[in-house]
Amino acid sequence: MPTKTLQIPTTDGQADAFAAYPDRGGRHPGVLMYADAFGIRPALREMACELAGHGYYVLVPNVFYRHGPAPLIELPEHIGEEVRPAVVAQLMPLIEAHTAERVLSDADAYLRFLTAQPEVGAGPVAVTGYCIGGLLAMHTAAAHPGQVAAVAGFHGPVGADGPDSLQRLLSTLTAQVHLGHAETDMTPEALGELNQALDTAGVDYTSEIYPGTLHGFTMADTDAFDPAALRLHWDRLLPLLDGTLTNS
Repeated sequence: MPTKTLQIPTTDGQADAFAAYPDRGGRHPGVLMYADAFGIRPALREMACELAGHGYYVLVPNVFYRHGPAPLIELPEHIGEEVRPAVVAQLMPLIEAHTAERVLSDADAYLRFLTAQPEVGAGPVAVTGYCIGGLLAMHTAAAHPGQVAAVAGFHGPVGADGPDSLQRLLSTLTAQVHLGHAETDMTPEALGELNQALDTAGVDYTSEIYPGTLHGFTMADTDAFDPAALRLHWDRLLPLLDGTLTNS
């Protein structure tokens, strides 16, 4: 599986990024993948390569590049519950500094870079994300309705900012959507409210709680990892991409 480490030009500098794509040559549909807060690391590279193996060019940017290249902090091989609070505490200032203006400016740069790559074919792209990356994916899709055909978010805080913010987010969204929620993140009542907002906005979507899951269930290097839920994630994501991206 060919991979690259790249530098994405942005209005505030250069964002380091990881890319994976099929080894059979030619041009492939582009997918922008937003990592969780722990960022680019072996577990994310493996997921990007897995997706690339299904025929996609996958670009994973370091969204906190303003603070330095990935990894921004020293991460253990396994992010267990005993170390997670300290790791999250180190990352919170970076998350809080990542304003809405930065999110949208960076999204412009990431998509412009992705679609300019020689291995990426013409046509729409998709965006997927994990944890905070799920929210970034939704904002990216909403800001680029003519370009992003599909968006997926997994164990992300979509809707956490309240109904008014959610309504604004959904008002420009034209992409097909899949949201896979952790059971510990989303009550059935909250899921009903989120899905009602999606219905009201006329979004083409699926949105469900993955049974028995903890926040972070897709991440193989954490205690939250759930192999069955990761398989379900692929079972939802791959048909979404296959049905919306050209030449897939």
